[in-house]
Amino acid sequence: MAKNVRIAVFASGSGSNFAALEKACYVGTIPADIVLLVTDKPDAFVTERAKQAGIPVAAFRPRDFETKQAYEQAILAVLQEAQVEWLILAGYMRLISHVLLDAYPERIINIHPSLLPSFPGKDAIGQAVKAGVKVTGVTVHLVDEGMDTGPILAQQAVNVIDNDEQQTAKAIHEVEHELYTATLKKLFEK
Repeated sequence: MAKNVRIAVFASGSGSNFAALEKACYVGTIPADIVLLVTDKPDAFVTERAKQAGIPVAAFRPRDFETKQAYEQAILAVLQEAQVEWLILAGYMRLISHVLLDAYPERIINIHPSLLPSFPGKDAIGQAVKAGVKVTGVTVHLVDEGMDTGPILAQQAVNVIDNDEQQTAKAIHEVEHELYTATLKKLFEK
């Protein structure tokens, strides 16, 4: 039997995608082990989720570092120590620089709550509702230097519900959990 892929999940918020990925790894749906949670917000709820699952947490405050490169070098050292093979962004609200991109070429994945290239960046759901579109969605993509500009791996449409941001966000999160799991399963089974 092939060994599981060693992944680190990067998150900045409550961690609903982290929880879905952790469950999928735990039950064997995704042939991977989450060996580390990396966060830029030590007080984020995702850290509690990781601790409850017995997953080590690496929390770094960007403002504690002179430069973005120094911040990412500190993260890279922890990733290398944990022998991480892939980086999985799940609500990580920072752009990745060349430090991590060079160390993990084409091995950094992100999920975004829109059908890219539409509505990149922050508040994609709010952008879609304000634009009055009837359909938005979820995109899983490789990370490059840009903001939500990397090659697309998978997409799924989600209807905007009654022009309501909260209802639409709930529908998007449900699709995110399924699409991210399915995409990573396919990617890691190769």
